[in-house]
Amino acid sequence: MGRMTDSPGRRRVLLASPRGYCAGVDRAVIAVEKALEQYGAPIYVRHEIVHNKYVVQTLEKKGAIFVEQTDEVPPGNIVMFSAHGVAPTVHDEAREGRLATIDATCPLVTKVHKEAVRFAAEDYDILLIGHEGHEEVIGTSGEAPDHIQLVDGPEDVAKVEVRDPSKVVWLSQTTLSVDETMETVGALKEKFPQLISPPSDDICYATQNRQLAVKEMGAQAELVIVVGSRNSSNSKRLVEVAKLAGSAAAHLVDFADEIEESWLEGVTTVGVTSGASVPDVLVEQVLEWLSRRGFEDVEIVKAAEESITFSLPKELRRDLREEAAALMAERTGGAQA
Repeated sequence: MGRMTDSPGRRRVLLASPRGYCAGVDRAVIAVEKALEQYGAPIYVRHEIVHNKYVVQTLEKKGAIFVEQTDEVPPGNIVMFSAHGVAPTVHDEAREGRLATIDATCPLVTKVHKEAVRFAAEDYDILLIGHEGHEEVIGTSGEAPDHIQLVDGPEDVAKVEVRDPSKVVWLSQTTLSVDETMETVGALKEKFPQLISPPSDDICYATQNRQLAVKEMGAQAELVIVVGSRNSSNSKRLVEVAKLAGSAAAHLVDFADEIEESWLEGVTTVGVTSGASVPDVLVEQVLEWLSRRGFEDVEIVKAAEESITFSLPKELRRDLREEAAALMAERTGGAQA
């Protein structure tokens, strides 16, 4: 069958691959479900387990309770840390609050934490490229607050000061735009020619792959719809990447019913993708919505193969209810079970 891209009025959807769940998100969501199965409700989760409205609502229905701070969890309970990671002080708070913990931090975020600890131990100034206030940035910064300063984009570079220009390293949040990050690194290297790069790229494989697929798609689509939540950094970056790749319009939606009919005016090719914390059922609903409006022809835009999986948090192999009860029995709160 020939590709009839130029036939008048032919409406098509370009569907990005890979899209949606990455290995770290998959692991974190399964960890909450398994914890609820093994230990029963409630399981407390500090911050949204992943940045997706639908996922959080679904887990709440199953008995997860989401809190902003560790001290909101009553003593003797189980608390899970989200995929974005936490600062060491949060682990301390959990011990003091007599809580059993499950750490669902994505292993790729943990890698950045370990890099921060190592470079701080060697007394480097660490320039962390990332978005101010994002949970991942707060967690990584907390590993070495005296050594880390945040660089939020190329425009932030001018105000960066270091103690010794020959002992500077950059690290980054895992969910940034690849191109913008490299632009920031370029500006930093101009200012600090001896700047060291991390041993391996901090931006995770899933973020890079999803952006690659959108770059291919954005060049051909007049409209790109990204399924994802407003507080999801990697989803917001996909919107930016689509526009830079040439798409006339790109929008972020949580659900199909947020799409506006007016977006389709004069459009023959729509690109569809989803952020790394988005279940595919939400993408299917968007495809159905488009199909009802004449966009039935779906082509896959494949940018990479993904086969990475992570094993579940080790704490799920222990009896955490018993550990929590033991912590309560201690009453001192200082010693560890």
